[in-house]
Amino acid sequence: MSWNRLFPEESAIFSCSLGSEPHLHKFGLIFFPIGDCQQPAQCRIQKCTTDFVSLTSHLNSAIDGFDSEFCKALRAYAGCTQRTSKACRGNLVYHSAVLGISDLMSQRNCSKDGPTSSTNPEVTHDPCNYHSHAGAREHGEGEQNPPSYLFCGLFGDPHLRTFKDHFQTCKVEGAWPLIDNNYLSVQVTNVPVVPGSSATATNKITIIFKAHHECTEQKVYQAVTDDLPAAFVDGTTSGGDGDVKSLRIIERETGRYVEMHARYIGTTVFVRQLGRYLTLAIRMPEDLAMAYEESQDLQLCVNGCPLSERIDDGQGQVSAILGHSLPRTSSVQAWPGYTLETASTQCHEKMPVKDIYFQSCVFDLLTTGDANFTAAAHSALEDVEALHPRKERWHIFPSRGSCLSLSLGLTCFILIVVL
Repeated sequence: MSWNRLFPEESAIFSCSLGSEPHLHKFGLIFFPIGDCQQPAQCRIQKCTTDFVSLTSHLNSAIDGFDSEFCKALRAYAGCTQRTSKACRGNLVYHSAVLGISDLMSQRNCSKDGPTSSTNPEVTHDPCNYHSHAGAREHGEGEQNPPSYLFCGLFGDPHLRTFKDHFQTCKVEGAWPLIDNNYLSVQVTNVPVVPGSSATATNKITIIFKAHHECTEQKVYQAVTDDLPAAFVDGTTSGGDGDVKSLRIIERETGRYVEMHARYIGTTVFVRQLGRYLTLAIRMPEDLAMAYEESQDLQLCVNGCPLSERIDDGQGQVSAILGHSLPRTSSVQAWPGYTLETASTQCHEKMPVKDIYFQSCVFDLLTTGDANFTAAAHSALEDVEALHPRKERWHIFPSRGSCLSLSLGLTCFILIVVL
């Protein structure tokens, strides 16, 4: 399409064949010029767009502080377009960008007035903001990919979801390290739930945020059943200097749910108490999660539970789990108060998708008879949806005929009887 035919009054300033190609930025649609169009030197809309992409490509909407940083970048983008508005009058790419900025600001509830991001790396670099310096480092090397994040969760009987999205049910009675790297240590203690069963559940969690340069001194958090504090063991609720703390605790539900946000290592931790037991979910950058010494290789989030601690199917383990023989009929109670049918019905009310979390819920009801495990499985799935970086992996489904890989002996049996 000819520029002269579109905007004949601008032909003296800008004469070329014009087209624009939509570029799907992860937070919106941005238009870049294509073809043989040569913009006049003073129209800098493409530079504005490139700077915006650079400022936001490392951000992730699940991370604490995203809205503030994204709005800063949008205001910087808007300011850049305003400064070049006169030179870009009649430029379709420019007008597409202006409309796109307005839409994004409305979607993200950004105010037009406020602080803006700077494209100067020396200004934007914040040593106590992992997302800031990780993005700056990667862009400095010419990479455009954002940092990679990993998720790990522990709940229920206990059920473990590793950094590799492997799902296991384990005994692991006593104290075990979930994470032990150069930045963070997480240890859980599991105790038997009912006599005569291999089932255990978590009643103590200890988290150590290790000292990190000028960002924070070492901070220790400890939770036990009926004592889920909203502070570290030293009584503080944050770490680091300045108005924006590099580490902080947020109490979401008194005595029941706290979040820990560590900006300096880009890490978020959720701890909950449901019934008598605790659950944990964590999101951490892959490069930091994998930064550990050879002697620190016993980490359940990294390598899963040892084979001797896993509860597998196919080897006569079902009777060992329950402490007695379970007849192959859904009408027989696996634990007083629950049958396969009633447990499945109760779990399905909270979790309509019959994935591994639904199966874990049924497993826990049958092995313990404790209805609080239904809420634990449901909350664990909510934590996955809040923290796991890849939506397509939120739900894990078993492959029929391959139950052994799930490490859920009884739930494989449930698949056959109930589903």
